[in-house]
Amino acid sequence: MSEQVIIINDLLAILNGFAAFDLAASWDNVGLMVGDPGKPLTGVIVALDPTVEVLDEAIDLGVNTIVTHHPCIFSPIKAVRTDLPAGRFLEHALRNGLAVIGCHTNLDVVAGGVSDILAVQLGLVDVLPLSSGLTAEQNGGQVAQEKLGFGRIGRLVEPLSPEDMLNRFLAVLELPAVRVAGSLPLRIERVAVCGGSGSDLAETAFNLGADLFLTGEVKHSTARWAESIGFCIVDAGHYSTENLAVSGLVDLLRREFAVRSIALKIVATSRQGNPFRMYIRKV
Repeated sequence: MSEQVIIINDLLAILNGFAAFDLAASWDNVGLMVGDPGKPLTGVIVALDPTVEVLDEAIDLGVNTIVTHHPCIFSPIKAVRTDLPAGRFLEHALRNGLAVIGCHTNLDVVAGGVSDILAVQLGLVDVLPLSSGLTAEQNGGQVAQEKLGFGRIGRLVEPLSPEDMLNRFLAVLELPAVRVAGSLPLRIERVAVCGGSGSDLAETAFNLGADLFLTGEVKHSTARWAESIGFCIVDAGHYSTENLAVSGLVDLLRREFAVRSIALKIVATSRQGNPFRMYIRKV
């Protein structure tokens, strides 16, 4: 079978087939945000965040398309100030002929998306969404409702001690430390997770019988609630709980291109790291 060259619109169709853009939350912005959908695709780089540094990576690799989880245009733009980060990003992308695609909450809710990848990497089985957050119109009857939604809850094949569970978090997420609110249970079997800012799902996780909830950007009031009710919440940060999905999306695109015999030499994971660094006081 001969190899074929595709256009950016074909990439959009592949992404839409996996994480339909119309599944995104009403307040979100997804899809092609910069670029010409009819332009030939020379390669793809995938990153969590849209930054000028990621655009430079694409230029260095010779690829013309960036797929990010967080959208480069989130709210309506009233001005493009090229002296500010958002405007500088758009100017740099347009000047260099780069297309930018966002897959945000649509990638959060689908099976095999952000929280699913996190759950699988942590060894959870019998995984279900924590909360659907979807309307019947968004689902359209195409996907079983139990497979769509924000966050995930599942069980460990073998229960773990809190120390072993926390060490598993640190190893999988490649972190030196995490923040813990509430009481650590003596035995952990049922675990809830949500990649990114999942603070608002903490009570849902508790009501569904989770022994522990792992997410990022936990609100102070949520931590106090967990403390008062005796529920354990682990805050591992936004980046660390979502970044596993970047390599997962790269793997998906490589498989899809191979199946279609598409002549695309480069599908790469960005070198982008965590914007936060851990500082430990020296005694």
